Amino acid sequence: MNRYCGQDLGTSPHLIVLGSCKVGNFVVSTPVLRGLKARFPSSTLGFVGSEVTRDFELAMDQIDWRESWDRNYSGAASTLFCSIEEHISSHGSVDLVINLDGFNPVTCVLAALLQPKYVLGGSLDSDLRRSLPWGELSAQKFLADNDWDSSDFLARYHGFFSSNYIGELFVKLAFVQEYVDSSDIILPFVAPNFTVPDVLIHCTTARSAKIWPFAYWKIVIEFLEGNDMTIGLVGSPPRLQTETYNSGDGEEFLLANSSLIDLRGKTSLIQLAGACRAARAVISVDAGPLHIAAAVGTPTFAIVGNDSDAIGASPIRLWMPRCDNVSRSVSPYTCDRCASNHFRNDECLVDGHPCMSMMLPNQVINWLINTFSLIQES
Repeated sequence: MNRYCGQDLGTSPHLIVLGSCKVGNFVVSTPVLRGLKARFPSSTLGFVGSEVTRDFELAMDQIDWRESWDRNYSGAASTLFCSIEEHISSHGSVDLVINLDGFNPVTCVLAALLQPKYVLGGSLDSDLRRSLPWGELSAQKFLADNDWDSSDFLARYHGFFSSNYIGELFVKLAFVQEYVDSSDIILPFVAPNFTVPDVLIHCTTARSAKIWPFAYWKIVIEFLEGNDMTIGLVGSPPRLQTETYNSGDGEEFLLANSSLIDLRGKTSLIQLAGACRAARAVISVDAGPLHIAAAVGTPTFAIVGNDSDAIGASPIRLWMPRCDNVSRSVSPYTCDRCASNHFRNDECLVDGHPCMSMMLPNQVINWLINTFSLIQES
């Protein structure tokens, strides 16, 4: 097993991409899948992803077989490995493993256990005793950095990376930058079984440092209501929103005090993509639905606690979608505490959560006025 350096893999290589269970990670990995199939059109491409994104994965022509990290394998990780081995028996030994979740120790173990000819991303060595060295090419050694979101990172790789964007990092890691545009996300979608409101909003994240005050959401909702626009609230089922995504009683407050339509838990992700595509606009904090709305081309506003230099609560240099239909808020408050902590903190590290609390609703309202020629209420 060796580090891949861009070599030819023959006429019909067997490729396996190791993804993660996070929605945003899957969305930004789709250019890699398209790029690999463009470069190796006769390849067999397997994908290890998630039941959460299962419908997306099944709808993608580039994926020839799939398995899930979170599928019920009777509680045994070895059963997942056995399922993958069945695909290897059917399609031949593995020529290349691309680990797009390379800081996960589980994926690093699996990458080595699959005994590929070549590997990209994190992996143990073939003896399973130590990490496989990254390699000396820029497409390899950048993985040793731990601050992909910083301006210093981009300076270190000047001339190789044109941005910090995770999609660009992924396609260059996979040596497919000549075959696909990393910012061009193409996501499957299915129309939901309800009439889609004019505007969809998504208020919650698993990391509470990215939450915007619900009182501010209410002001935006009132503005939309004043312009006779229907508004839908999307997200996971209500209980999961409370337990996992920091909604508290905020979403119930919005629903009880407005005409907001509760669509939480009413769609699969591929149907959410269809709903976003049918909506006139989507407004979201930094979370999976933001990436989905961006990918289907809907005018989208991202509410983030980052200043004009991208410093703030979210690693937006790394994760903000790079497409013309997406705009973002600009916080007047500069704070680098989250960045200094490598965004590993769930809660805000500063009293009063100023990066988000000082980002006032007028930014969202002005975007809506400019996007749809709406009338500002006096």
